[in-house]
Amino acid sequence: MTTDAFIASQLKDRQDLLTNVHGVIVSGDTTVTATVGTMMGKQMILYTADGVFKYGLSPVKNYISLHVMPIYGSPALYAKFKALLPAASFQKGCINFTNEEAMPLPVVRQLIAACSKIDLKAMKEMYLQSKKG
Repeated sequence: MTTDAFIASQLKDRQDLLTNVHGVIVSGDTTVTATVGTMMGKQMILYTADGVFKYGLSPVKNYISLHVMPIYGSPALYAKFKALLPAASFQKGCINFTNEEAMPLPVVRQLIAACSKIDLKAMKEMYLQSKKG
C-alpha cells in the first residue's frame, strides 16, 4: 500500500492533518524513505534513513502518534519540543496529538528540521561501540 492510499483509508477528519505532517517529514528530512508497515502491532507510515527507523506516523483510535527517534536519544530536543507543544502528549519517543492546534505545522517543521540533522545509524554504532568497551 502506498502512503497516499494509507492516508486515504483513515478517518476523513484526520486525512488533511496526516497528509500535512507526512509532507513536512518527507520534505524536511530528505534522508528518509517512507513506506507503510507494521510497528508495535499497528499499521503506520514508517520513515527510515539508511535502513534505520527514524519516524513513524500512526493514526490510532483516539489520537495520532508521531514517533520521533531523535528525541528519544536527545534529552535537549525532547525538552525543547515538549515546551513548544504543550497541548500534545509526550512519551519517551513519540508525540500524541488529536488536531493541528496540538501539533501546529510550523513547530512540526522545526522539529523535523532539527531531527533531520541527526544520523541515527551513526548514533547507534557509537552506542554499540561504547557497550563493547
